[in-house]
Amino acid sequence: MRSWPISTFKVSTRGATPLVSTVKSIAGAVRILGLDPGLRNTGWGVIEADGNRLRFVADGVVQPDPTLSLAERLQVLFLEVQGLVAAYAPHECAIEDTFVNKNPVSTLKLGHARAAAMLAPAVAGILVAEYKPNLVKKSVVGAGHADKIQVATMMRILLPGSASGSTDASDALAVAVCHAHHRISLLNMKRVK
Repeated sequence: MRSWPISTFKVSTRGATPLVSTVKSIAGAVRILGLDPGLRNTGWGVIEADGNRLRFVADGVVQPDPTLSLAERLQVLFLEVQGLVAAYAPHECAIEDTFVNKNPVSTLKLGHARAAAMLAPAVAGILVAEYKPNLVKKSVVGAGHADKIQVATMMRILLPGSASGSTDASDALAVAVCHAHHRISLLNMKRVK
């Protein structure tokens, strides 16, 4: 299998340094990478789930240079998410599903960004689960139409240490938390098929 190069683009990060070797030593813990895709800002968050216990690991935002072509921005997204997969060694990945905008061109571009972000963990053989935005919000706030400030506040409560300054990173952490709550059902459904 071909190994893709890791890019040299800067990714803003907060939180713990990647601890690839310690994941295996935490009995029962599952490391989850949450992604909130976007062509301008792709939020990411890494948590560890051990039963009902959640632990913040790190979060950040990938921000491709807006002057780059569409293909180059998608390449940046792919390479940066691939770098996150290599650095944080998640066991599973979760991504927010696309919602339909009034502008079909924007929806299509968001779909491209989702594909670039989903491909990196998939290439590494990691399960990529998809969740509708309303389910993510309902899972962390209790209301499917919560706003970004409510989601960010709940992430600070549920994940001490995650005082993310970016709503994109908070949304990505919410996707990871949603997956932590729903992953057993999802895995059982995949096993039945």
